[in-house]
This record gives sequence, C-alpha cells and structure tokens, in this order.
Amino acid sequence: MVARPQSSAAGAIALLEEPEPILKEHALKVLISLVPQFWAEISEYIALIESLYESKELSQDTRSSAALLASKVYYYLEEYDEALSFALGAGNAFETDSRTPGSEEYVETIISKAIDQYIQARSEEAGNDKNIDSQLRNIIEGIFRHCIEQGEYRQAVGIALESHRLDVIEQVYSQTNDTSLLSYAMEAVLDNNFSLSYRDEVLNFLYRLFPSPTTDSKSPHIHSLTRLLVTLSSPSLTTPLLVSLVPGEKLLAYQLAFDLVEGGAQDFLESVRNELPEEDGDSKPIFDTIRKILSGQESVKLYLEFLKRNNKTDLLILKNTKDSLEPRSSVYHSALSFQNAFMHAGTTSDIFLRENLEWLNFASNWSKFTTTAALGVIHKGNFEQGMIILGPYLPNQDGSQSTLPGAAYSEGGALYALGLIHAGVGSGNTVENYLRETLKAAQGEVVQHGAALGLGVAGMGGRNQEAYDDLKQTLFTDSAVAGEAAGYAIGLIMLGTADSACSAEMLQYARETQHEKIIRGLAIGLAFLYYGRQEESDEITEQLLAEKDPILRYGGVYTLALAYAGTSNNDAVRKLLHIAVSDTSDDVRRAAVTSLAFLLFKNPTQVPRIVQLLSESYNPHVRCGATLALGIACAGTGLQDAVDILEPMTKDSVDFVRQGAFIALGMILVQQSEASSSSMASTRALYAKIVADKHEDPMARFGAALGQSFIDAGGRNVTISLQSRAGTKNTSAIVGMVMFCQFWYWYPLAHCACLAFEPTGIIGLNEDLKVPQFDFISNARPSLFAYPPSAKAPKKEVATKVATAVLSTTAKVKARERKKAAAEGEAMDTDEKEKKENDVEMKSDEPSSSGQHGDVSPINGSISNLPEDGKASKRKEPTSENLSNFSRVTPAQFAYITLSPDSRYQPVRPVSTRSAPASGKGKVGKASLSASSSKYAGGGGILMLLDQKPDEPAELVDLQPPAQQAPAEQAAPAPAPGATPRTGWAAALEAGPEAEPPSSFEV
Repeated sequence: MVARPQSSAAGAIALLEEPEPILKEHALKVLISLVPQFWAEISEYIALIESLYESKELSQDTRSSAALLASKVYYYLEEYDEALSFALGAGNAFETDSRTPGSEEYVETIISKAIDQYIQARSEEAGNDKNIDSQLRNIIEGIFRHCIEQGEYRQAVGIALESHRLDVIEQVYSQTNDTSLLSYAMEAVLDNNFSLSYRDEVLNFLYRLFPSPTTDSKSPHIHSLTRLLVTLSSPSLTTPLLVSLVPGEKLLAYQLAFDLVEGGAQDFLESVRNELPEEDGDSKPIFDTIRKILSGQESVKLYLEFLKRNNKTDLLILKNTKDSLEPRSSVYHSALSFQNAFMHAGTTSDIFLRENLEWLNFASNWSKFTTTAALGVIHKGNFEQGMIILGPYLPNQDGSQSTLPGAAYSEGGALYALGLIHAGVGSGNTVENYLRETLKAAQGEVVQHGAALGLGVAGMGGRNQEAYDDLKQTLFTDSAVAGEAAGYAIGLIMLGTADSACSAEMLQYARETQHEKIIRGLAIGLAFLYYGRQEESDEITEQLLAEKDPILRYGGVYTLALAYAGTSNNDAVRKLLHIAVSDTSDDVRRAAVTSLAFLLFKNPTQVPRIVQLLSESYNPHVRCGATLALGIACAGTGLQDAVDILEPMTKDSVDFVRQGAFIALGMILVQQSEASSSSMASTRALYAKIVADKHEDPMARFGAALGQSFIDAGGRNVTISLQSRAGTKNTSAIVGMVMFCQFWYWYPLAHCACLAFEPTGIIGLNEDLKVPQFDFISNARPSLFAYPPSAKAPKKEVATKVATAVLSTTAKVKARERKKAAAEGEAMDTDEKEKKENDVEMKSDEPSSSGQHGDVSPINGSISNLPEDGKASKRKEPTSENLSNFSRVTPAQFAYITLSPDSRYQPVRPVSTRSAPASGKGKVGKASLSASSSKYAGGGGILMLLDQKPDEPAELVDLQPPAQQAPAEQAAPAPAPGATPRTGWAAALEAGPEAEPPSSFEV
C-alpha cells in the first residue's frame, strides 16, 4: 500500500502540550521536517513554541529544537530578524540542520542576515567584539573557515572588509601570498561605500602587506601600489618606497614616478619631490631624474610630442563647418572655435587658423575671448613656447590698457589660454606668478576674468595661499564678470582641501552678493573645495541643498557629486535621483541628473539603466541632464546601450536636449571605429547633416559641432576618461568636465573639456628617458582599432546634356545640305564625331583590362577596383598587426597588446591591467570588444623599458623634426612694456568684423 500524504500537522502540534518532555522533543523534530509544508498552520502556535525554548525545565537539546522550529517559522513569515535571533539560540541544532538536504535556501538566508548583523555590530562597536553575541561570532568564524578551506578567498576578503576584520585579510594573504587578493581588497574599499577614515585605515594596512616591486617579476601589482599611494596622497609612504628602489631598481622608480604623475595632486607630488634626498653620492643623478619626472612636465612633453607626430585631424570637417555656419553669429563663431580647438587639442597645429584669417576677423567681444583662449587648448602642454605663442595677445607688462578696440577680450582670452597650456602643472612656477601679478595689475574686468580662470586652471590643487588671497581680493571687488571667475578659481586652487574657513567665507559672500554670476562661481568653487572628501562634506551639502537660492542648491548638487566622485555611493545616488524629480528649479534638476555621471563613471554599464526613465521625462531639462550623464559616465567606451538611448534623443522636440544628445554621442564614440561600433558611420553622417542644415536650431547645430570635435579630439589620438591608467580618479578630467558642464551659462568654460583628454598610445623609454625603436603586437584585426576614414568632399553635380529639339523644317534643310555635300564629297561628320566621343567616354567608365585585382579597405572591406571579369579578389584581413613605439593604441586595444619574449626591450610593468577576452587569439568581435570597453581598460602610457642587450648600440626614434608636422609659426618676441605690436592673428582678432583681412599670416 502507498502511504497517504500527510494533510495536517495537527497531530504533532498536539504533542507539544503533552506533559512528558520526551513527547515534546519528538513533536519538535517532526514539526521541523513538516514546517516547509505546514508553516502557516504551525505559525498559529508560535507562542507555544517560543515558551518551550524559554523553559528551563526542558533539556538543552529540546530547547534548541524549539528555537530552530521558531526560526524556520519566522523565516517563512519573512520575519528575518526574528528568524536569525532564534537560529542563534538553536546553536548546534542549526549547524546540524544546515547539512540537511532541502534546507539550503533557509540556511543561506540566515547566514546572510548573520553577516549583515555582524557587520552592523562591528561598525557600531568600532571593531570591538566584546558586546557581540558569542553564537553570532561562532557562525561568522565558521564562515571564514569554510571560505578559506574551500579556496573562496575573495568571498572571505569581502566579508572581512565589510566587518572590519583586517586580521582575516592578513590570514588569507599569509596562506596564499597572492598579491591579486590585496589588489582586490584595495579596489573593493575604493569603489564601494566605505567611510573616508576606514578607507585610509585599510589602505595603510594593505600597503604594509604588499611586497616591494622588482623588475624580475614585472611587478604586476605596481598599478595597485600607484593607486593606493595616489589615493592616500601620503609623502611619508611614497618617498621611502622611491628611495628603496634606488639604485637597484631605478627603472621601477622612474615608472612609479611617471604613474604617480598620472593621478597625483600637485601639492602631493611637490611634497614628494621636496622630501627626496638632495645629495646622495652616486644616486644623485637618479634622484634628480625622479624629481624632474614628478614635476609633471616630462610626461606632458612626451604626450605633446606623441600628439604632434600622430596628428590625423581631418581639416575637411572643419572647412565644411566653417562654410555652413554664419561667422557673424557669435554662437556659430564660438562653435567653430571650440571644434578647431578640440580637434587640434595638444597637437600645436595652427594650420586652420592660418588658412582662415578672414574668419578670424569676424570674432567680436566674448567670441574674441573664446577664440584666443582656444590657442591654449591647441598648445596644451607646450610649456617652452607658450609665452612666445601668446605674446602678441598678452596684456602690456606695465598693466596699461591697450588702446586698440577689443584688445581686452583677446588679452583676457590669452591669459586663460596660458592657464590651459599649463593646466594642472603650473603651481609654484613662473607662469602662476605671472598670472597673479597680471591679475593684481589688471584694470578691466575682462582681463581679470581671463587671469583668474588661467590662474585657477594652472594652479589646480596647488593650494597656493598667495594665489588664494589674490583671488579673494578680486572677488571682493564685487565685479560680476571678474568675481565669477574668481569663485571658480578659488575652488580650483583649494581643490579637495575641505578648508572650513575658506568655505565659510565663500558661502557668506555668496549669500550677500547680488550678482548671479558670482553666486554661481562660488557655488561650483565650494563643490571643488570638497572634492573627494566624502562624509566630511555632508554638513555643507545639507546647508547648500536647504538654501532658498536655486543657484546655491545647484552648487550643493555638485558638492555632493564631487565629494563622492567615483564611489557609486548608494545614499548619494538616491539623493540625486530624489532632487532630479522634486526640486522646483529646472537648473537644479538638470544638474542632479548630470551629476550621476561623476558618481558612477567607474561602472558605466549601470548608467543607461539608471537614467533610462529620466531620459523619457516630461521635463526637457531632466532629459538634457540624462544626455550629459550618459556622455560623461560612458565617455570613450562606445557602450551601445548608451548610444541606443541617445539616438532617439537626437530627434527630440526641444533644441537643447538635442544639443546634449549630440555632445554625448561624441564623447561616447571617441576612438571607436566603424568596425567596432555600428553607430559610428551613421553618427558622423548625422553630425554633417545637422551642421550643414541652415534651418536647424542654432543650439542643435552648436551641439553637433561639439560632438564632431569630441569624436575626433586631439588629432584622433585621445580618449575622454575620468579614470587614470592606474584606475585612480583622474582629478584633472573630473574637474574639466564639471567646468565644461557650465558652458550652459558661459561658453568660454567649455574649453576646460580638454582637461579630460587622455592621450592613448604607448611611449617606451630607456633608462636615459630616450625613445628607442621597438615593435609590439596587437592581437586583433587592424580594422577594429583603425583611424576613421577621412571625410569626402561632396561630389560636384555635372550638368547633363539635354537633347536639342529639332523642328521638321530644320530637318528638311539639313537633309538638302547633306545631299549637296555628298555630291561635293564633303560629308558632314559632326554627328559621327559626337558618337565617337561618347564611345570614348563610355569606355573610360568600364573596368580596366590590366587584370590587377582591387584592394580591400581595412576599414569597411570595400573594393577599390575590379578585375576585367568583374570578380573581386577576396583578401582576408590579418588577425594581428605590428605597431611601433609612439603609436596610437586605443583603451580597448591595450588588452590585446603583447611583446615578443625575444624583443630587446621589455616593459618593467604590464602593458595593460587586464587581459583580452577569451574569444580566441585574433578573433575579436563587437560583443567582446564592447565588454572590454565598458570599463576603462587602463594600460599603456609611458613605459620604462628594460634593455636586455645594453652593450649593443641603441637605435632611437628621432623626435625632431616631428613627422608630417605643418610649418610652425614664427616665434614672436615677448610684448614690450607699454606697447604690444599686433600682427597676424592678433591683428585679425582686434580689427573686428568690419576690417579687411590681412594679406598674409604673421605673428
């Protein structure tokens, strides 16, 4: 007979009320097995079950069984805290039940709740276990033991980090000696919601465990060490490490110095430089070299040379924009200024300006300021020639104003340009002093505006007290134009200091002044002040978000975003989303959506999902914010999910939403190829169409021009990234993008986007910091990472001949003439000649009979010509390619770069932080490429090379003159006191739109 299935737990429940303890114990064991099926019925007797657990008359085993039963009932009632409480009381009964088949889901839930409760208790007790339930501690210890025994080390490290159990991390590392686990712990504490104080505690603890890097091991953890040191900004840790590497591992010391410059703040790098030994015998030249590298200028010079040599700017795009946009419109003139500046950023190529002096003539007032400032973007990093190039535009050295009309605008723009040239590396040098003196001597607010912006950008993060005092004096003049720039600049100079006295002064003045421009400058300046300070900014953020003035609330949004930049902090994201749908100001709501990018840029794949609904909001300002959030967070990734959201928004009914969509698409698709992104060709065509359409909204055309410039930025050799190659926050890029977002109110601030341009290439150096010739391999199809094809000039339409109508009378006359001519032997052969000519033309269109096969384009596989039989020769694209030192390598491509083990030169650290997707060598498809691009793949940059044949003569790359470089402009003398000769550009800018263009280019 088949046993009937049990239909009720009533019989077992009735035994609970029996006086005999043995019957109660039996009933509890039966009910434990029945609870998954009859938990609803058993729950009605939960009070009785709890009383059995609390009864001191019963045995410990019986009480443990009662606790386990109560725990399971509460689990099914979804009262998880109660379930955990009784599970802890069950003791050994819970451990025994955890091994019973069918209890897996219950056990996992209870353990998860136990971990959460343990983490919370440890946080509240400041890492002390004294007041934590002993049974809870036993469960957690069991979890750690199980993870270590099963080799689940990362899970153990994750729980240990959350519960402040650094001893467990040390235990795991002592057993494995795996530095990747230390790197994992470091990334976890940096990229998740940990407090600033605990983060620093963990990083200091991990630094002690990391082994010292060596050349022999190629130091796979040097990226992690760099990120750790940059985050802590601790000279007391950094300097001893550099000293320990000298002289035995000097190449690693140089490499570490170059990597520190990628993300380190100016004041931190300056402190390390000052603490290095001045006199140390034979090691003095090495320390001098390290000091030179830490100044930052060595890196900038190398990247400048890289951009000059590899410049692939398509001048036809600029020409088409110039021909399409009316130069008398200041908006359109500024749009082309930005486009030319970004496309030539860092290349020092002024060919477009030299060939279009007539266009320069149309610059007036602030568009003249913008056009002059663009020189700073083009010559960014050109320290040696910066003052000479800008000499004709800079103010007179005695502080007197030029009498030429419009001179103040070109002078202010030149001072701003000088700051952009020295962006992030100008603190403490002569340029900063020059800008300070000019700011104090300037008489007009336009010149003060340019000097303040230049001073802030050049001295970013330098914390120069004198510069701060000078800017404060400019602020207190209460000039709207000068005061706005001073507000931004104060925040830039004091970046990340969280100086309470400074913030109090700024907030007080913002409340007192009547100028909206000044309030906005101070609001963003306050945000810069608390950059990276996390919970230390909470008080000022709450103050700003509670202000009645929407501009100060706008500043509060950016303060929140910058304080938690790159952390993906859940509370901060939640606040921004709430503000985005609840604030009464459209500007604040737009800023809140845009600011999501600064929190989430390390996890760009999350952003499309988060902003999807916001991109469909009824409010156009929210939609606009969603476009910029996607563009900034997903910049350089080519992320198709983001592109799919933006493409419909290019057809939005509101012009500024379309503008944002065009700009964002350019940011996302920078350095993508037609082979890697299906949207590349259509996006480029859309830009050209919008710019050329005179019936389009000016704002949309402006956005399309900027999008074109971003997609081809830096001569097509830079990406846009808010992360450094080592994975640290790219402070300069984050600041640059925040400033760029303010172009909504003030166009000249758009130039700061160039601070986020990251040159993408491999620059290998030997121990003398020279550039040797060597090759490396890219294990991917060349078309995936190829430069885009050049734009094609529009085809000229050839007028088609229309057959002439022939009247009947004319035909008769011609017939008579032919008969007469035939009789005389003079046939009229006009028609025959025309027929022969037509035959010749038709033959010229036919395929050549030479029999040569056409070439297949590596970009799109098109065939350039066909053989006589009309059949194309199929040429298979290679699966790899050889590249040479100083070549462009896109971020996604770094994962596919390898060096032959037989190569003379080998890098002292890995080329990339990640390996290529496991899709087969050389077989890289769009899916795997998108996956590798979703998060910035750090790598490349400046690599120190170990010469394995040091006794053989080295073949060096000749850096002078650069390849394919346009003729450089002639050097101009520095402006003499009291008089500045204006010729060439300067004359064209200052002459104004009514003047005749100069006949030739001079400086």
